[in-house]
Amino acid sequence: MNTRFQPLAGAGPISRRTFLQTALAGLAMGRVLLQAQQPGPGGIPTRPLGHTGVRIPIIGLGGWNIGAVRDDNEAIAIMHEAIDEGLTFFDNSWDYHDGRSEELMGRALSSGGRRDKVFLMTKVCGRDYKTARQHLEDSLRRLRTDHIDLWQFHGIKWDDDPDLIFAENGALKCALEARKEGKIRFIGFTGHQHPRYHLAMLARDFPWDAVQMPLNLLDAHYQSFQKQVLPVCQKRNIGVLGMKALASQNGRLVRELGIPAPTLRRYVLSLPVTSLVCGIQSRDDLRQDITMARNFQPLTESEIADLLAKAERPAADGHIEQYKVGNYGCDWWHRQARTS
Repeated sequence: MNTRFQPLAGAGPISRRTFLQTALAGLAMGRVLLQAQQPGPGGIPTRPLGHTGVRIPIIGLGGWNIGAVRDDNEAIAIMHEAIDEGLTFFDNSWDYHDGRSEELMGRALSSGGRRDKVFLMTKVCGRDYKTARQHLEDSLRRLRTDHIDLWQFHGIKWDDDPDLIFAENGALKCALEARKEGKIRFIGFTGHQHPRYHLAMLARDFPWDAVQMPLNLLDAHYQSFQKQVLPVCQKRNIGVLGMKALASQNGRLVRELGIPAPTLRRYVLSLPVTSLVCGIQSRDDLRQDITMARNFQPLTESEIADLLAKAERPAADGHIEQYKVGNYGCDWWHRQARTS
């Protein structure tokens, strides 16, 4: 039976008051992380990445969106400006735009000593050892680097993903070998479809360095990573990377609720997260996000409660958060892992 969209055991309707109490509970944990926030290069604050001992900026440059910039030189110029301004956390994935995102990022990082300034993350689609190794070597070549700071298993969204990754010849074996070889530093996983898959990965006996998940006003109401996964990561001191702060790439949430994008990003950064990966496709996008980060102040409980109330109706069935109900991800490679 396909259980992808079945509700979690024990899930059911809750009162508005109980919901708000639960949604706001993370703020206390968030304040602890905010106290650990320190100024970084270019005035962008940094936070600790869980137990790793590493600090990264509170915003990151998303690899999918930078790969969508049609002009190569403009994409590279955006990345150069980001680094010069102190935005030195870069996200990517093996499959983004068929490798173009990694290739562009590699070109941007290979000049002027910029690679040494950046905390570089990319993701692997393969679930078996052989495919994961191929993807790792592809990523290193495209990114023009000898190591990746954070390597994450991409798009966890099937019930058997943990079994495949943790199998004797699974992708985790490749990650552990690569870490010994110095080709990667830290290991994590990502996903955006249902919290149950994150919880299944977290239930495995492994000291994850980072976990990436969608966090936004709508998520707090529907199949919520904020309420179900974030507290587990906080308890275990795992670095949390937020994504999809705007809930959709077409700006629908901004239009329907009339809430500016910087406020939506502030909402996520007011939670106990290390950093928020931002979709940046222009210099205007970049400058808006850098300004927000440099001037970041956490939202108050009252402000958050008001925002959550506004988002309640649009969040009802996940129609805006389509990545939770659609078949997104590098599925061809996932299927290959099942047949290899």
